[in-house]
Amino acid sequence: MERLGTGIGWRPEIADAVERMPGIDWVEAVAENICPGHLPDSLRRLRERGITVVPHGVSLGLGGADRPDAGRLAALAERVQTLGSPLVTEHIAFVRAGGSLTASPRLEAGHLLPVPRTRDALDVLCENVRIAQDSLPVPLAVENIAALICWPGEDMTEGQFLYDLADRTGVRLLIDVANLHTNHVNRGEDPAKALAELPLEAIAYVHVAGGFERDGVWHDSHAHPVPRPVLDILTDLASRVRPPGVLLERDENFPEPAELESELTAIRRALEAGAVERVKAEFRSTLGAATRRAEAGPAERAARHVPDGGPGTERRAKPPARAATERPAEPRGAQPDGTGRQEETRRIAGEPLAEAGAGAGDETGAVEATRGAFGLPHPSGVDGARQRLGLAQAALLSALVAGTPVPEGFDRARVGVQARALAAKRADVVAKVAPELPVILGEDYRPAFLGYAQTQPMTAGYRRDALTFAEHLLSAGRPGDAQARRELREWWLERSGPSPRSRRPVHRLARATRKVLLRR
Repeated sequence: MERLGTGIGWRPEIADAVERMPGIDWVEAVAENICPGHLPDSLRRLRERGITVVPHGVSLGLGGADRPDAGRLAALAERVQTLGSPLVTEHIAFVRAGGSLTASPRLEAGHLLPVPRTRDALDVLCENVRIAQDSLPVPLAVENIAALICWPGEDMTEGQFLYDLADRTGVRLLIDVANLHTNHVNRGEDPAKALAELPLEAIAYVHVAGGFERDGVWHDSHAHPVPRPVLDILTDLASRVRPPGVLLERDENFPEPAELESELTAIRRALEAGAVERVKAEFRSTLGAATRRAEAGPAERAARHVPDGGPGTERRAKPPARAATERPAEPRGAQPDGTGRQEETRRIAGEPLAEAGAGAGDETGAVEATRGAFGLPHPSGVDGARQRLGLAQAALLSALVAGTPVPEGFDRARVGVQARALAAKRADVVAKVAPELPVILGEDYRPAFLGYAQTQPMTAGYRRDALTFAEHLLSAGRPGDAQARRELREWWLERSGPSPRSRRPVHRLARATRKVLLRR
């Protein structure tokens, strides 16, 4: 895996500061905010200086029940090629549900939601990841996400889920240590246990971010300083493996550049502390092995070199048998051979980690027996898993954004917290993509939007949501101020047609004249 170094999330609000920051080896940019034909000047200058730019997708929904949209994959691939990136990243999450698969209205979450850690969800995710890998020109890495809610009936830990995903697909992992902290607070999960279960060699890079706690719930805001517990988890990770790259995320409430540089310094120190612990552990391991060899009796040392196939050859211990509960690798393109055995090659981080020889098939038997013993899906069974997952995700998302009853087994209070967080996030993003709305509506914007969001779930993107919000207000005769209502109507007319209104001077003069007459 290419070493990236220390980086920061590139955002337009801090673009100038990022360019001037010392010690920045690379940046990450939200893929959906990049137009390949019109790269921001800041990103172009960074690339000219040799700074790596990694596109970070947020809308594929690889954890959703539907297969990844070909158009979204093509757009992501175009951004990769435009930026000359060595890899591309996305999330282990679902962002939409409903539609033809469940014969229900299509709903958009507008944010990343957790997938259940079940066999059905894993089977669907693995197939979706493979589809994405086949469509992208560079390696894909996927990120663990923060969660406010727990799915009922989960049968894997986060570490086990990520291990099996990497084992079966060869996908690389983007580990967000802030999200591990979030899940520790909100779900009682042990970050150290998750790190111990991860395939560390699959890590592509690491995210670090801040958040805040309110009423016992941790919110992964990306708008607050990185807290000490998150840095401690980073140190723990670095004590186990040297991550190829580490990146600071900040999406809102941007501080002065000096504060960001201070956070980057704290991140580097956390990595250094972990590296020291890693070296100590390696030294203790080497010293212990040497001590054991020195203390071994002559007979034991001789037994270690008894010839297996001839004099002077060293006997090698057979690898331990795979536990009955551990799932074997299921690489892309693996085919059963003529004897009904299946060749297994586990690929992590794009490199083969283990390869079964001729005798390895004896461990699992024929392909069908393997599937039966380890719960691997028959190809035809993934469609059934998609439907079951789709129904579950549609029920949850409908409760979150449309006010339908909370599905059985979920914590109703936590679902309420998540629903309010989604509505607030939606209001914030609409204010960014349509900044005129808060100006026109003033202090009434936020309460008006949150009231609208309670009854009007998002069914398309944020720009469509902004237009629908304006339509909702205008149809109800709002806002009450006549001047604001005229401005809102003009804004809506300007953007709701099949194409932008003409910018020719004569047309602009006609519209301005009409606006003056309307005010009379």
